[in-house]
Amino acid sequence: MRQVVLDTETTGIGAEKGHRIIEIGCVELIDRKLTGRHYHQYVNPQRSSDEEAVGVHGITDEFLADKPLFGQVAQAFYEFIDGAELVIHNAPFDVGFMDAEFRRLNMPMTNTFCTVLDTLVMARDMRPGQRNSLDALCKSYGIDNSHRELHGALLDAEILSDVYLMMTGGQTDLMFSAETSESVKELARAKLEQLASVNAQTLSVVRATAAELSAHDEIMDLLDKKSDGAIWRR
Repeated sequence: MRQVVLDTETTGIGAEKGHRIIEIGCVELIDRKLTGRHYHQYVNPQRSSDEEAVGVHGITDEFLADKPLFGQVAQAFYEFIDGAELVIHNAPFDVGFMDAEFRRLNMPMTNTFCTVLDTLVMARDMRPGQRNSLDALCKSYGIDNSHRELHGALLDAEILSDVYLMMTGGQTDLMFSAETSESVKELARAKLEQLASVNAQTLSVVRATAAELSAHDEIMDLLDKKSDGAIWRR
């Protein structure tokens, strides 16, 4: 199975308001293994970015001035994602921008040549009531994103690939591609050794006290009143 983990950066929020894509980042997974192939492209949006957006991604109008237009890179982008399952965090945002760009060029819409898996929807199902931003998921799954001072499409796609694999059980096979760095391989080996060293029989079971169970029931009662019923009790 071929999957492409994808992220975009844009001039602002709302493709329907005329905002445009300025950066595309993709990494390829085949049978849940990173292949080392990626697609990365900056795009001249032919308009200014909102100040708030620049504050998020740090990509200035001056930097984008000499970059190709979307129409000049659209075919290469299309060919990279064609037929893949796209793995995207908050997919409606990115797909909405992609379709707006494809529409301007009379190209097919994304759902006609790709399927889409939204990791934000997946995270909300798995972690109801918790924060499910990419940063929050990295913290929850122990993924180091300390090098992520600003959002960048390729960096975020790489981080999301790690998050997605952890959310769905990790890589099924640690046969790395030739492009995989030695540091990544060493980190994976260390993780495996750490897991192998855990003796399940030595793990203690800590059960809730009567007072904790009572407090838990009170919270569930409150959730029942404030919503359509506490998920925990369904």
